[in-house]
Amino acid sequence: MKLDGIASFVAVAEAGSISEAARSLRLSKSVVSERLGDLERSVGTILLHRTTRRLSVTEDGAAFLERARRILREVEEAAADLAERRGTLAGPMRIGAPITFGRLHLGPALFPFLAAHPQVELILDLDDRRVDVSSGAYDGVIRHGTIADTRLMVWRLAPSQRLLVASAEYLDREGMPRSIGELDRHKGLFYSNRGAADWRFLGPDGVEIVRAKVALRVNNGDVIRDAALAGLGIGLLPTFIVGPEIRAGRLKVIDIGVRPEPEFIFLAHPEGRRPSVKLRTLAEHLKRSFGDPPYWEEGMSNTTSA
Repeated sequence: MKLDGIASFVAVAEAGSISEAARSLRLSKSVVSERLGDLERSVGTILLHRTTRRLSVTEDGAAFLERARRILREVEEAAADLAERRGTLAGPMRIGAPITFGRLHLGPALFPFLAAHPQVELILDLDDRRVDVSSGAYDGVIRHGTIADTRLMVWRLAPSQRLLVASAEYLDREGMPRSIGELDRHKGLFYSNRGAADWRFLGPDGVEIVRAKVALRVNNGDVIRDAALAGLGIGLLPTFIVGPEIRAGRLKVIDIGVRPEPEFIFLAHPEGRRPSVKLRTLAEHLKRSFGDPPYWEEGMSNTTSA
C-alpha cells in the first residue's frame, strides 16, 4: 500500500471526481486512476464506484476514508514536527473561518505570518456555514460567538461585542426602542446560522432571548449590515463589521439598557488531537495582531450602548 495511492483516494473522495482531484494534486487523470487501481488491488476491495456520470464511495471505501485521512494527517504532522525540531514551521495547515471576518481582519493578519514562515502551506476556507471541527478535516477553525461545544479545545483570540444598530431613517420611521420588551414590535435582521436564538441579552435574571418580527434571515453579516443601512430593520452585529458605519454615523447604536451576551473570536481545534506548533504559533500571532481590546473597537467608547 503506497502513500500516494492513499492521497489520491482521499482527494478523489473529497472532490467527487477524478479530474478535480487530479487538478488539486497537479497530476494527470491517468496517474490518479492508476494509483487508485493499485490501492484497490492492495486492499483487496473496491473503494469507489465509477460510472460515466458520477463517482461515489463504496461502503468499504467510506470505512477506509476516515483512516486514510488520519494516515495522511499523521504523516504531515510527522514531517512538520521534524521541521519544527529544526526551528522551522513547515507543512500544510487547513483553517476554516467566516467569510466577512476572514476578508476584513483574518486575511490581513495572516499575511505577515505567512511571510515570516514561508514553508507553511496554508489552506484557508472561508464559509459562513458551521463546520464540524471534530471531524478532523481542519487543523483549526476561527469562530465568532459563545464557546459552548465541549468537544472543542479553544484559544480565545479577542473579545467581540455585538451591538443593536439601525439607520436613522428606520428609527425616525419606527421609533427608538428603549427596553428589551420594545424590540418585539420592531423588524429584525437575523443571522440564520445562529437559529431562532440569535438575539441573546444578559438581563437581571440571566440570558433573555428576543424574537422580533423577521424582516430578513441571512447567513452573512455583510448583507445584514447593508440591510440595516437600507433602513429595513434592526441588526445585532459585531463591531468588527459595523464599526466604520457607527463611527461615520451611518448606523445608530440602540441602547435598551442591557448588553448582548458576551462573545469571542476564537480558534477551535478537535479535542484529543495534539495541536501542532504551527497552530499554537498562529494562535499567538493572531492574538497579538487583533489586540485586547481589538483594534476594530478603537474610537467606539463614545458610541456603544450601556
